[in-house]
Amino acid sequence: MSDFRLKVFNSVAQHLSFTKAAGELFITQPAVTKHIRELEQQYATRLFERKGNAVYLTPAGELLKRYAGQILHLYQEAAFELSTLQSKHSGILRLGASTTIGQYLIAPLLAKYYEKFPQIELSLLNGNTEMIENAILSHAIDLGVVEGKKHHSGIKYVDFMDDELVAVVHSNSKLAPLEEITIEQLTHIPLVLRERGSGTLEVIESALKEHNLKLSSLQIIMHLGGTESIKSFLEHANCMAFLSIRSIQKELLTGQLKLIKVKELALLRKFWLIHLQGQPEPLAESFMRFAFREYSRK
Repeated sequence: MSDFRLKVFNSVAQHLSFTKAAGELFITQPAVTKHIRELEQQYATRLFERKGNAVYLTPAGELLKRYAGQILHLYQEAAFELSTLQSKHSGILRLGASTTIGQYLIAPLLAKYYEKFPQIELSLLNGNTEMIENAILSHAIDLGVVEGKKHHSGIKYVDFMDDELVAVVHSNSKLAPLEEITIEQLTHIPLVLRERGSGTLEVIESALKEHNLKLSSLQIIMHLGGTESIKSFLEHANCMAFLSIRSIQKELLTGQLKLIKVKELALLRKFWLIHLQGQPEPLAESFMRFAFREYSRK
């Protein structure tokens, strides 16, 4: 099927890996290779190049990647609109979201979803990433939205959106005059960070490993269980924190918080929609389509 071939191409183009695409689509690697070869024959051009063990998109591949994303998105739009005509969309949908996402991302989405489907009973469990993953595994919720890495083979992780953690201080802090620091300087600055089990802390820990540093190398004076608690703490302490850029937009606009650049420290992460491996429940799948539809407009 040509549509599935496009989905295979898009997966390989996103991961730049035939192996990862096979795992994501639950097909064999030879099947991935076959679909790509058929697409290349269809368009009479090479879409990927191999250099050693690495895979690269050709100029033609880059062009098709751009259109493939748009085409697959239109398929999602059509499927969602058709599903709203074909079903009553009633029942109970149990959602879970890690702390940052629950506070700053999911609430507006839930409001819009309820406005369109008021007959669906929604519930939302908040907790750190580890808690939400465990809630999925124990069947306590149908669908979760988490941050950080993939942890469990029994969970399907669907790429939702990108996020970035940034270093911030309060504008009244003694650290506020700083504009940019090195990683070495970072090890001498008092920090307040999220608790163990949070996706935020995990991303920081992973980034530090790339520079042969551990969390124990930092001057962590406190771990707190939420972004709002950290922001309040910063207001009364000469400390620095790492928070999602999505969680501090108001404070940056009002000048309450200030960004500090840390040289060579990239704190990029993914937000994932998660459910048990296999086909998600119909209402969970409907919500996923709705979420992709809403955030693709922004």
